[in-house]
Amino acid sequence: MSSSSSSNKVNIPEAREAMDKFKYEVASEIGVPLKKGYNGDLTSAQNGYVGGYMVNNVLTRRSKEFQRTTGCVNGEVYSVNYICNVVFV
Repeated sequence: MSSSSSSNKVNIPEAREAMDKFKYEVASEIGVPLKKGYNGDLTSAQNGYVGGYMVNNVLTRRSKEFQRTTGCVNGEVYSVNYICNVVFV
């Protein structure tokens, strides 16, 4: 595999700056000393942790699921499951 190929492609070019900002915010939040430019002194585990945390953070913000007990009819409790999708603009 050549060094110029990458699977980390941003589908929307305008989103690259926001994704980079998000990456540095996540790294700071979890204590990984990520800096702009060369980060060869970091372990693959540290870099992977940043990426994994980003994915988990994005997915949990995309949708939330919760359950609410709506009431009791004839002695039976009814629950409703809600799934909320959040769109960031």
